[in-house]
Amino acid sequence: MDSNRKTAIIVGVLFIIATVSTLVSSVFIGSIYDPNYLTVVSANENQVLIAVLIWLVAIASIVSIPIMIYPILKKHSESLALGYVAARIFEGFFFAGCIIALLSMLSLSREFVSATAPVVSYFETSGALLLAELDWNSILLDFPFVLSALILNYVLYKSKLIPRWLSAWGFIGGLIYLPGILIGMFGLTDPTILFAPLGLQEMGLAAWLIGKGFNSSAILPSQPKSDQS
Repeated sequence: MDSNRKTAIIVGVLFIIATVSTLVSSVFIGSIYDPNYLTVVSANENQVLIAVLIWLVAIASIVSIPIMIYPILKKHSESLALGYVAARIFEGFFFAGCIIALLSMLSLSREFVSATAPVVSYFETSGALLLAELDWNSILLDFPFVLSALILNYVLYKSKLIPRWLSAWGFIGGLIYLPGILIGMFGLTDPTILFAPLGLQEMGLAAWLIGKGFNSSAILPSQPKSDQS
C-alpha cells in the first residue's frame, strides 16, 4: 500500500471521527440547557467531562485532516492547501472556545451548589453569559468549517482526485450550508435541513477515500511546480 493510499484512508477515518464525535457529544451536554442548569450541570459532572473529552477528540481530528491531506493538495494549489489548513485550525479554535465555556459552566454550577447563601441573580447572569458564549462559538465555528469545505471540494474538483460528482456535491453543499449559518445566527428558524447535504457528502467522501482512495492518475509527482490555483 503506497503512501497516498494510506493518506486517503487516514483522512477518511478522521472525517468520520470528527463527525461522529461532534454528534455524540450532544448526547452528553443536554444538562446545560435544563431550566435548572445551575444545579443540574454539577449533578451531571461526569457527562459534561465526557463531552469535553469527546470534543477534544473532535478538535484533534479536525486539525489533523488538513495536515494529512496538505502534501497532496499543495501539488495542485499550494495557496488553497494552506487556506484549507488555516480554515480548519480556526474551526478548532472556536471549538476550543466551546470547551472553555462548558468547563466554566461546570465550575459555576459547582460554586452555586456549594455556596451557603448564593446570590442567585449573580449566578444566573454568569450562567446566561456562559451559555451565550457556548452558543456563539458553536455558530462561529461553522464559518471556517464551510470555508474549508468549499476550498477542499474546489481543489478536489479541479484536480479530479475524486469523482467530480462527489466534489461538486460538497461544493454545492457548502454553498447551501452558508445561508443556514446566517439563519441560525439570527434565530429565524431551524437551519438543520440546510446543513444535511454537506454533512452527508462528508460521510460519502470519507467512505470513498477509505474504499477507493485518490485517483492515482490525478496525483502529481513531488517536484517544484507553479501554483495552479
